[in-house]
Amino acid sequence: MDDDVVGVLGVLSVATRGADGPGEVVLRVRGGTESYLARSDEPIAVGAKVLVVESHGGRTVTVVAFPDTI
Repeated sequence: MDDDVVGVLGVLSVATRGADGPGEVVLRVRGGTESYLARSDEPIAVGAKVLVVESHGGRTVTVVAFPDTI
């Protein structure tokens, strides 16, 4: 199950477009890196650091922008 990715930080390799479509996020999981489809409420630019807040199964997750200032 992909629930173990909730709370993981990643970097967008393809920008998300909010309601207009998903992007792609690279996550460090299970001792390596894996790519997931990334959905978000608002568009997020490629290269942005994001936090996974929900897993939908099928390697699809919901992400939010994660500020570098924390």
